[in-house]
Amino acid sequence: MDWKSRRIDAIVEQALVEDKATDDATTLITIDAGLRGTGTVMAKQDCVIAGLGVIPRVLAVFARLEGRSEASFEVVSHPEIFDSVRVRKGQSLAVIRTTARTLLSTERVILNLLQRMSGIATLTRRYADAVQATGTTVIDTRKTVPGLRVLDKYAVTCGGGENHRLDLSDGILIKNNHIALGGGVARVLANAHRLRKAGQVIDIEVRSFAELDEALEHGAESLLLDNMTPDEVKRAIGVVRERGLKIPIEASGGMTLETIGAYAQAGPDYISVGALTHSAVAVDLNMRITAELG
Repeated sequence: MDWKSRRIDAIVEQALVEDKATDDATTLITIDAGLRGTGTVMAKQDCVIAGLGVIPRVLAVFARLEGRSEASFEVVSHPEIFDSVRVRKGQSLAVIRTTARTLLSTERVILNLLQRMSGIATLTRRYADAVQATGTTVIDTRKTVPGLRVLDKYAVTCGGGENHRLDLSDGILIKNNHIALGGGVARVLANAHRLRKAGQVIDIEVRSFAELDEALEHGAESLLLDNMTPDEVKRAIGVVRERGLKIPIEASGGMTLETIGAYAQAGPDYISVGALTHSAVAVDLNMRITAELG
């Protein structure tokens, strides 16, 4: 992750502006401008950490919004604490040293981003563990919070999952609405083969064995098996492999921690899980702030 990218800075700036962090009414009238402080980010539950890189970005962008050319801060953590690591309740994740005013005014933005990303990573780790040793990879979807996709998807990778498409330009995925509006499986596949850009793989969603047969007949290069049972997924994979095709196969549709194991045993290359990003619960973190002595 390029934490210094314009995209990350835009997300951070929007969050700080939303919170009016540079106009913190309480802090500005109660805390001396020269007071230095230490903020310790703590885990209040067992979790997988994601997003530690946002801490220095929040502090740097906050300094810029305040009109300071340089941000005076230090962020340190133990060598064993980094994104994707499992941590225990009570562990210190990072220590921030800067002005007390800065800590108080940026605390919520830092925690909001870290808590959401770590929640996604923690949930993803549970799904990845559920398919461990099956040969199936858990992947995400585009069901992300608007504006936070790059962070949501990074968090998935911290939890042991992989990213599918980042956006609509990132590959061809023909879904049921494209098929319905585009004149059927044969026609949309013909158009895709004719009009695609170099290097683009044609992935198509199929919901029945009739659609599967038609998709294979007309040159599907990757398959998304949507809302099939584990037995149907296994049967569909058998149909593809019996034809000597080695194309990637993904299973999708309402996956849960209770069902994903059975789907993985059916043998797909990938299982997509929208819940990783649309239903993850933020983990519980806090920041303990103390004044620096001397």
